Amino acid sequence: MLIQMQDYEARSWLVHFILFQMSWNVVLCQLHYVIPEESRHGTFVGRIAQDLGLDIGEINSRMLRVVSTDEKEYFQINLQNGILFVNNIIDREEICQDTSLCVIHLQMIVDKPVQIYLVEVEIEDINDNSPAFSSTGYNLVISELKHAGSHFPLEGAVDADVGTNTVTNYELSASDYFTLDFQKYMNQIRTLELVLKKPLDREKQSTHTLTLTCYDGGKPRLSGTTQIVVTVEDANDNSPVFDQPFYQCSVAENTVIGTLVMKLNATDLDQGKNGKITYAFSKLLPSQVKDIFKLDPNTGEIKLIGSLDYESTKRYDISVDATDHGENPMVGHCKVLVTVVDVNDNPPELIVTSLSVPVPEDSPQGTIVAMIRAQDKDSGSNGKVSCHISNHTPFKIIPAFMRDFSLTVDGPLDREKKSTYDIFLTATDEGFPPMSVSMTLKIDISDVNDNSPQFIQSYDTIFIKENNPPGFHVYTVSASDPDVGQNSFLTYSITDKNIDGIPISSYISIQPENGKVFALVSFDHEQITYFQCHIRATDAGLPPLSSNLTLNIFIEDINDNAPFFPPIILATTVKAPKTAQSGNLITKVRAVDLDSGYNALMSYSFKESSGKVPFIISQQTGDIILKRSFTDSDNDEYRLVVVAQDHGEPVMTALTQIIISLVESEEDMTLDPQESNRNSDEFSEANVYLVIAICIISSIFLITLIAFTVLRWQKYRDEVNDLKENYKICSNTGGSWMYSQESQYKFYLNSGQPKNDLMVFTPNSSQAPGNGNAVSEAVFLNSSKPKHPNPDWRYSASLKAAMQGAVHMEGAAVLRGAAVGLEPQWPTVSSATTDPEGGEVSPPVGAGVNCNSWTFKYGPGNQKQPVPVPQIPPDFPENFIIPGSPAIISIRQDQPSAQAQKSNFITFGKKEETKKKKKKKKGKNQEKANNNTNDNNDQ
Repeated sequence: MLIQMQDYEARSWLVHFILFQMSWNVVLCQLHYVIPEESRHGTFVGRIAQDLGLDIGEINSRMLRVVSTDEKEYFQINLQNGILFVNNIIDREEICQDTSLCVIHLQMIVDKPVQIYLVEVEIEDINDNSPAFSSTGYNLVISELKHAGSHFPLEGAVDADVGTNTVTNYELSASDYFTLDFQKYMNQIRTLELVLKKPLDREKQSTHTLTLTCYDGGKPRLSGTTQIVVTVEDANDNSPVFDQPFYQCSVAENTVIGTLVMKLNATDLDQGKNGKITYAFSKLLPSQVKDIFKLDPNTGEIKLIGSLDYESTKRYDISVDATDHGENPMVGHCKVLVTVVDVNDNPPELIVTSLSVPVPEDSPQGTIVAMIRAQDKDSGSNGKVSCHISNHTPFKIIPAFMRDFSLTVDGPLDREKKSTYDIFLTATDEGFPPMSVSMTLKIDISDVNDNSPQFIQSYDTIFIKENNPPGFHVYTVSASDPDVGQNSFLTYSITDKNIDGIPISSYISIQPENGKVFALVSFDHEQITYFQCHIRATDAGLPPLSSNLTLNIFIEDINDNAPFFPPIILATTVKAPKTAQSGNLITKVRAVDLDSGYNALMSYSFKESSGKVPFIISQQTGDIILKRSFTDSDNDEYRLVVVAQDHGEPVMTALTQIIISLVESEEDMTLDPQESNRNSDEFSEANVYLVIAICIISSIFLITLIAFTVLRWQKYRDEVNDLKENYKICSNTGGSWMYSQESQYKFYLNSGQPKNDLMVFTPNSSQAPGNGNAVSEAVFLNSSKPKHPNPDWRYSASLKAAMQGAVHMEGAAVLRGAAVGLEPQWPTVSSATTDPEGGEVSPPVGAGVNCNSWTFKYGPGNQKQPVPVPQIPPDFPENFIIPGSPAIISIRQDQPSAQAQKSNFITFGKKEETKKKKKKKKGKNQEKANNNTNDNNDQ
């Protein structure tokens, strides 16, 4: 049953209930929206019409409306766009006080026909309420007898918000005695307790004021505070305390009986009877003390009731107790020290308690040598003792403790200067009159290894004659050490060192005990002339000390090597011109002596020289000089014996023979290689090495050059072989390009880069009348007009690829042998042209795959390709004929001059030097030409 309502104001809840029951079957769906609380009027909730599937145009006619279970209308629908919006501000805490989930149920009703929709709007809580305590302050009374860890419940705070916006945490102000303990369950705080960290003390602090703060978990975070005042309840937990735990006083032994010695004072922090105090001597106090002193229990005064004797008792230790009147009495304690003052009737006493002798001489300043006690039986200033040293020593005495003194080192000690010290000590008290006592201490200084061995000098030089016998004593070293005992026991050694890779211990040795140096080998001055060794003297101290002596050893030379002449000088023949003048140098000789100094100083002379010999020899240099001009009576040859003598002891000599031959003139002189070597001062060993090095370097350079040339030639041959493979023979009707193995030429482009492109023309030859052999003649006609080539010329496609691009033939000729002569033709090959009259290149029709041919076609008036007039080289023969063979043309572009750059030469055949070989093969080539002519005619 469908009821139509005309008046909206007349609806009632009963009618709604009836309609809802009747239209239950038309409820289509249920919607759920979520909005935060405190949303303002007009806040968007949802597109209710769109979500319910209603058209915007029918919501107004069908009277879409909102029905809420609450009297207050929180939501409204905009009938223009079907949007559900907030009508009144919603306070979640007002409508949902006891539940955490706050939902408002709405009914969306439309008429014609009636449809009811259930809609839920969930109100989200926001943190709009601060947590708060029920009271601004709480008072707690806690006894100071409570133990640490006691818990005291507290009332928690309340927050109207829910979820995370409610109370989540508590904080307590900083306190040494209290802390918080709260338990959480499902993020909710269930219990809140105050925990005592340590026992309270009313006497220190009777009241504690704490601030308790609660926080919620919302954003922004809100808080609330309250004050907790803790009052500490008193208990008898404090014992009486004296002003000081230790009292001290001095009483002269002649003090009158009844004199007040000390007044004690004790206090108790407790209150009432817990703070009332009574004084008494300790029960453990000896009875003889109680016979001398008396204590008042109420005032704490101690008075003298007996006689004092300093010699029998110097001081009294009195223990006093102070007891309060609490239920559980507590006691305080103190000690009273009564010192009996005596007169100065006892002198000081010096007692050596510790003595460390002997004292090492390397003891640093402040080293303690002895401990001395200076004591006095008197008290006060009479018992204070000072100690000092009466004489001047490198020691001093300083106070160590109350009555002890330490004797310490105050300066450097040197046993080598002074080995014993007598120290006079004096002790004096401060009584009146002062009393003193003296004593003597003997301090011995012990030796330490503080002095290294010393040589008389740090450097020394010795000379050893060569050829000495092995084991020869050459030197004795000696060092001294001012130390004593094992610190002065010295041993000698030689420091490790190498001489030309040989250890020095192989040359000399030394005895460790006495320092004697021996030569282990027989020295040779010619092998070693000087060496240096370091001798070390080391003592036996701990740690050992050492010093070095540098010994320079020179090997003296003796005349043990005779002079000798080099083999090149022995029995040498020298030629001298007869035209030589007096004073001219004929030759020179030189002897070698392996010795040095005077033992190697040479003097030269002739052996058994007669006065007729026209030569003299320089005694120092060995130069043989012509002393007079030659005469006809002189011999043609002179044999001179030259004696070389050193200056050693004994004298040693060497002999050589010089043959001097006389020649007519200097032109006839041919110096012997040995004589040339002598005149040029001979080759030294360094010069020989230099010549060998130059030869090796030259050989390496020559080998490198040959290898480079071979590699370049191999590369060139590979390129030629590749070209041979590329150029293949292919014939056609108009002509053909053929590869020739007989001649190879280079085709040079204008860029200067060589290309091994070979072009061979097969001319169309006809037999001349009256001659059976086909003869091709190449004649240059300057006056003949060139003709265009046959349009059927064909070129190889592979040839074009081998030429790498456009190939321009600026000059070429195709010669045809005929009766009327040769007909020059000038084909020009272009890579591409757009001019139809400029000629084009196309492959032949019907050419095979392997047919390397091209067809050149020329227009009637190609102005872009002028026909050059061939120029005949001046050295080219007028009649040059290659019988029976195709004309081989090599086109090159040389640039030797400006004129040569403008003209292109066309050369037929090979070079001129190959002409003779071609004439010899004329018969064979003629036959081959006839065969080629017949083949061309057949084609």
